[in-house]
Amino acid sequence: MGDEARAQEGAVATSAPPQPREPHADRQARALAFSEWQAGFRTRALGEGIRPEIFDSVMTGVTPSSRVRELDGAQPEFVRPVWQYLDSAVSETRVANGRSAYSRLRPTLTAIEERYGTDAQIVTAVWGLETAYGSVRGDFPVAQSLATLAHDGRRRDWAERELIGAMRIVQDGDVRAGSLVGSWAGAMGHTQFMPTSYHRFAQDFDGDGQRNIWSEDPTDALASTAHYLAENGWTPGQPWGIEVRLPDSFDWLLSDRSQTHPASFWTQAGVTTFDGGQLPDHGPARLLAPVGAGGPAFLTYENFEVIKTYNNSTSYALAIGLLGDRIEGRTGVRATWPRDRLPLSRSDSRELQERLTAMGYDTQGADGRIGPNTERAIRQFQVDRGLTPDGTATDRLLALVRQG
Repeated sequence: MGDEARAQEGAVATSAPPQPREPHADRQARALAFSEWQAGFRTRALGEGIRPEIFDSVMTGVTPSSRVRELDGAQPEFVRPVWQYLDSAVSETRVANGRSAYSRLRPTLTAIEERYGTDAQIVTAVWGLETAYGSVRGDFPVAQSLATLAHDGRRRDWAERELIGAMRIVQDGDVRAGSLVGSWAGAMGHTQFMPTSYHRFAQDFDGDGQRNIWSEDPTDALASTAHYLAENGWTPGQPWGIEVRLPDSFDWLLSDRSQTHPASFWTQAGVTTFDGGQLPDHGPARLLAPVGAGGPAFLTYENFEVIKTYNNSTSYALAIGLLGDRIEGRTGVRATWPRDRLPLSRSDSRELQERLTAMGYDTQGADGRIGPNTERAIRQFQVDRGLTPDGTATDRLLALVRQG
């Protein structure tokens, strides 16, 4: 969790174009600056209780990684449509591999579910989406990755905290320094724990005296994920969400995702199960319509928000829920995605926010990320223009806003 590049089946989604070779003088200056940072960091780490010999065992031979710098700087400008993301995240291959893994590890997964109360198929889905069931766990030296991120300074406090956490893992005897490998951002093991999350949530489920998330055996990693979700509020027996059908007359002003309502509220609004039946009562729910009117709609429960604590992305949480459903044998999304509708790039989203605010529809900032404030501004614009107020940012909406 917390990794900034998710593994995709068939390829690792961390590729970046080759960079020009750094001039020799620049490399020398950077190496000097790194040694100065490392000297200061050593003092801070020892002040946090890291023993000198542990620091040296972890940091000996560590130099900045140009590859990590490239990946950290490769922030995507274009956003994939949710259906493209789900096509990969919940592919038939990933579903089939998940069912195979679920069947193979059923006794272990059942025991984990009984101890922590977290649904086994959701834990399996996290494993599948994070590392393709352990097949793509990352081979970056964690110390080098985190030291590079700390030295570059953009996220120094965070990276130093995680690097000290990695040193504590070695100091506690959980793993040797040379075995600390993971993603380019420092996430480790079958389910991609950052070091500080490892300390808080990792479990020794197999009883061998070690919380081993790096082993070929995924038992401890799966139990650690179940524990993480449980500690973050997982409600046993509650689904993540259900696909629903909205009436033609649905009031889209009710789709504010910051609001939850009981099943009776949604029933009164005309919402039914996808087959037209009465809504089950699983507690307060939010309406999630990832692409607005004309696309699939879901009611999501509190467990959906718990999944987002693992990765604060609506698309990620939706993928985990749907993959878990498919692994358990249920159907996937039944409504049709409007594949001719395109999401906005980051720069287009910033332009939309700036134009809406200038027109009097305040988005509370222009950061290129469409959140609740921007959605409310879009809805008000849509209401004033006689459009369906679904609050969704698309290329078509931006074209209308540009017209003034």
